[in-house]
Amino acid sequence: MADQVPRRRDAERTKAEILEVATRAFAEDGYSGARVDEIAERTRTTKRMIYYYFGGKEQLYLAVLEAAYRGIREAEERLEVGDLGPVDAVRRLAELTYDHHVEHQDFMRLVAIENIHRGEGIRKLEVLRDLGKPAMEVLETILERGITDGAFRADVEALDVHLLISSYCVFQVANQYTFGYLFDVDMLDDSTRPRLRSLIGDVVVAWLSTPPR
Repeated sequence: MADQVPRRRDAERTKAEILEVATRAFAEDGYSGARVDEIAERTRTTKRMIYYYFGGKEQLYLAVLEAAYRGIREAEERLEVGDLGPVDAVRRLAELTYDHHVEHQDFMRLVAIENIHRGEGIRKLEVLRDLGKPAMEVLETILERGITDGAFRADVEALDVHLLISSYCVFQVANQYTFGYLFDVDMLDDSTRPRLRSLIGDVVVAWLSTPPR
């Protein structure tokens, strides 16, 4: 029985390593371009072992996609805003989302690939619909507190705030090369990033604090 625990841990480590390498491969080369043989070589395992753990290339891709979405959702759920006022809480949420996108650029590339293929993969992951509910509940709680306190406008919906934050954060990663070339700016440079991080918080707070017309 004692021998089973190390074996289980080794298996979990191997699966985690495969997921990490596969995430990079699918993000760089897309579903069609990524090769299971190369993923196996990078992880010092075998194609047969990858299929044993995940079932096949498609199942491995779906596991990568699910893990990527779990990462941002779990980060949102870990957000501690109970002691913060609604203004500071929504600012922290916006900045955390920005940080996650910048620090997990493979996630954004996977999302882009999914949209190119019209969500063929994500439609097979019904679990992701439920995965986003706790994070939206956190945002809804912040907004309800802000509306009750008079700090936020009353006509705002959580989905609209999520859309605003996500669209800004996605742009930073998805368009960093084209936008950076056209305007001669490195959006993710250490000297630029703090300003852009603060900007999304300012934009969201300003919008939520502006009375409706």
